[in-house]
Amino acid sequence: MNTIVANKLEEKLGDRPVAVAASVTLKTRPNELMLALRWYGNQDVCIERVPVPAVTDPMDVVCKVTGTTVCGSNLHLYHKEILQLRQGDILGHEWMGVVDEVGDEMKNLKVGDRVVASFQIACGNYKFCKEGLSSMCSETNTSTIQEKLYGKPFAGLFGYTHFTRGFASRQAKFVRCPFADTNLLKIPDSVPDKKALYLSDIIPISYHSVVCAEVKKDKSVAIWGMDPIGLFATRWSKLVGARRIIAIDNVPRRLNLAKEIGATDIINFSEKTDVVSAIYELEDQGVDCCIDAAAFRYTKGILHTVQRAIGLETDSSGIVNECLRAVRKFGTISLVADYAALANQFLIGALMEKGVTLRGTGQAPAQKYWKDLLAKIESGEFDPTIILSHRFNIDEFQQLYAVFDKKEKGIVKTFVQTRFSGPPVKGTPELSSFKEGDIKPSAVPA
Repeated sequence: MNTIVANKLEEKLGDRPVAVAASVTLKTRPNELMLALRWYGNQDVCIERVPVPAVTDPMDVVCKVTGTTVCGSNLHLYHKEILQLRQGDILGHEWMGVVDEVGDEMKNLKVGDRVVASFQIACGNYKFCKEGLSSMCSETNTSTIQEKLYGKPFAGLFGYTHFTRGFASRQAKFVRCPFADTNLLKIPDSVPDKKALYLSDIIPISYHSVVCAEVKKDKSVAIWGMDPIGLFATRWSKLVGARRIIAIDNVPRRLNLAKEIGATDIINFSEKTDVVSAIYELEDQGVDCCIDAAAFRYTKGILHTVQRAIGLETDSSGIVNECLRAVRKFGTISLVADYAALANQFLIGALMEKGVTLRGTGQAPAQKYWKDLLAKIESGEFDPTIILSHRFNIDEFQQLYAVFDKKEKGIVKTFVQTRFSGPPVKGTPELSSFKEGDIKPSAVPA
């Protein structure tokens, strides 16, 4: 099913009912415009001026954005690979800022508070929220298509298509946040923006992936994909005491960084094409744990490349199959990378016969871990700036997407500033500019 068909079907079926409603249609501030990144088609995004959002529901806040970024999962949208995109959608799901306006029923936040937002939107009141599983909130996603496909939908997400309800995004100068008492975390002055921003997404997601893979002291783990999630998973694995950490990618800069922050071994799959054999050379019974941080866009071999190209599958099982072959008997695999629908040639026999636990992490319940992870950052135990390579202005998002997609210019993770951001903090990247032809050297060594 493609995006056009999915959108037409959703129109016919109508939205699924929810117990609490957060308005998708926004109120706006009269005569105020802001910059925002909008999607118009495959690899077609641009910065435009759009109305500034206002408080729409009583549990909303509107924030001035002081930091945002681009994420690997944004590339699925950039390439039109997730259902129910619509032209003009505002992208992005990672941001932090300062509270600028509050709704009448707001209890814990006030104008001027520094906050970071979760990438998901939870209501805070019903079953899954009460269990600490905010990403599985049943009341913030009205997508009937997702319900038909999965049985039940997960929570609404910012800037991630109408498959996750179509909430306007965060790659903008202002953001309206529904159920803000649940979805915003106050940040103390001791934690600068350059560190707090990544609590929005990649810090809790990477930590959750390690928890789900059951990585523990004296265990071995192999991690596919050294994007920011994979790199942080490498660091978390080191901090929990893993005996062997194998980092798998084909970008030398990322592999070198993985080695620097905790990987005991690296596998460049452009040089060692048989990844499974390379793992067995290191661990003769297979690794205890596997983490797939790469996902469906990365096919293994011509068969899956062709099947995805002509629509016979949406996702590739190639990396999952490598995990199934490389993990030890009764080992654990954590799928933290995005998978959307159907994959062919899935090695289900290995899953059953080896007694493997194959665990989808789901969209990580950020709020479950927030306070503990903030404490680790504040104490210095975990430093998210280890992967921060560049800083850009928000009006350069269009060029940034294209370069980030191609893994060029040494870009690993960025901090994207707005007019509300403070100046770069000492020890962090200086401002780069595509427009001025001034791309600073990557702060992540080659």
